[in-house]
Amino acid sequence: MNTLIKSTEEKMDKTIQHLETEFSEIRAGRANPAVLDKIRVDYFDTPTPINQLAAVSVAEARTLVIQPWDPSVLRKIEKAIQVSDIGINPQNDGKVIRMIFPPLTEDRRKEIVKEIAKMGEDAKVAVRSIRREAMEKLKAMKKKSEITEDDQKTGEKKIQDITDKHIKKIESLTEKKQKQIMEI
Repeated sequence: MNTLIKSTEEKMDKTIQHLETEFSEIRAGRANPAVLDKIRVDYFDTPTPINQLAAVSVAEARTLVIQPWDPSVLRKIEKAIQVSDIGINPQNDGKVIRMIFPPLTEDRRKEIVKEIAKMGEDAKVAVRSIRREAMEKLKAMKKKSEITEDDQKTGEKKIQDITDKHIKKIESLTEKKQKQIMEI
C-alpha cells in the first residue's frame, strides 16, 4: 500500500512539474529563453534544440540574443523561429539573432490569464484523476483481501491529503503566474 501512495504522490509531483514548465513557456512580454524550448532546427538532418546550437541570453528585459557557435546555422535558426508559433520576428545582423518581445496589451494579458487558469484547471483534473486511480486500486486490494478495511480507510485518507496538498500548490502557482502577467 505504501508503494501505491508513493507512486501516486510522484505522479502528482510530475503533474505540477509539467504545469511549471508550461507556465515558463508563456510569452509574457519579457525576454524568456524558455519560449525557444520547443523549437527545433534542422542541423545536419537532425532536429536540434536552439540551446544546443547557440548561446541564448537575455540582453535587456525584452530582448533575447541568440549567438550560434557555428555561424553557418544562423539562417536556419532564424527560419525555425519564423515558422514557429511564437509570434516574434527575429532580427538577424549576420552574427547574432535578436528577438525583441513587444509589451503586452491589456487584452492580451487578460487572454493569457485565462489560458493560465485553464492550464491550472487541467492540472487539477489530472491530479484528481490520479487520486481516483489510486482509490480504485485500494478498493481492488481490499476486495482481494490484500489489505484490511482499516488499511483502506487509512490509505484513502493519505491519498486525499496528498491530493489536497497538490491542488493547493497548483492554485498557488496559477495565482502567482496570473499576478505576474497582470503586473508586467
